[in-house]
Amino acid sequence: MTNKIIVATGNAGKMKEVKEILADLDYEIMSMKEAGVFEDVDETGTTFEENAVLKAKGVAKHLSEDAIVIADDSGLEIDYLNGEPGIYSARYLGHDTSYDYKNSEILKKLDGVKDEDRAARFVCAIAAVFPDGREVVKRATIEGIIGHEIAGENGFGYDPIFFVPEYGCTTAELSADQKNAISHRGKALRAIREELING
Repeated sequence: MTNKIIVATGNAGKMKEVKEILADLDYEIMSMKEAGVFEDVDETGTTFEENAVLKAKGVAKHLSEDAIVIADDSGLEIDYLNGEPGIYSARYLGHDTSYDYKNSEILKKLDGVKDEDRAARFVCAIAAVFPDGREVVKRATIEGIIGHEIAGENGFGYDPIFFVPEYGCTTAELSADQKNAISHRGKALRAIREELING
């Protein structure tokens, strides 16, 4: 039984969240680069789930030792924009576009739109690929609205414009513990965590 989990991401924010949520498990958790895998996996799937599995399997085949590989595909769906940016969240408005720019452009697109029409959700699908080839995929969401301004320093990506009405703030204004408790990634990771505990 392997005691290593390789996370198929180069995103420092995601790595931090994964390590926090899986911290009490008896696994060594490392990023794909720490495991010596530098290949980019093409995300050619049409759903978050398909892309998560593609990433996990793509990294797993380059490993020199047995490990569980977990990968997530996550993004923001905005109802007013017909579900955009969706599975293209990371590549929205260009591959190397900053999130400051993306967030500003989204706010412009929703300028004048009332709160009841600003519904949005973060979606996260996490795939775990085990050394024996078994695949497990879990999906989770968090519902909210697109705020009217960029606010908060604690998150990353679209967090500064994703407003959670019951907390009265954006996910970038939540503490790490608060965010992990309610976030799409936190929920999906805890579901994967149960699979890891139960083998």
